[in-house]
Amino acid sequence: MRPPLRFVTPAEAIKEEYKGRTNYWLSRPGLTEAKQLQLCQATLPPGEGHNFHRHPELEEVIYVLSGEVEQWVEKEFRLLEAGEVAHIPAGVVHATFNSSKADAVILAILSPGASTGPFMVDVSGDAPWDQIRKR
Repeated sequence: MRPPLRFVTPAEAIKEEYKGRTNYWLSRPGLTEAKQLQLCQATLPPGEGHNFHRHPELEEVIYVLSGEVEQWVEKEFRLLEAGEVAHIPAGVVHATFNSSKADAVILAILSPGASTGPFMVDVSGDAPWDQIRKR
């Protein structure tokens, strides 16, 4: 096992394949010495996103690096552009969609670095989340 990194390049990041694209975990326990933070860079192609879900034990900040995303926090949404953020408290349902015609790149910053329960709970098939964007 390699020692934790202090500096991380995309080549050293933990790569996670998701819907035909690669998410880059740039900091989390096991990769760095981080105990209270996780950092993931994700590219959302046009029409793609991360459907309604919650992190029972983790709060999250979504920071838009480029492009535009439709960011939901519970039943409220905003169109976020580069340089804008959304804060999601632990356990709160949220979703991120790219409804534009160009790629969007986001950083997901989560805390703490680890949890005892599930990392994520998908609620996209549950009411009201299964119908909320169809209105």
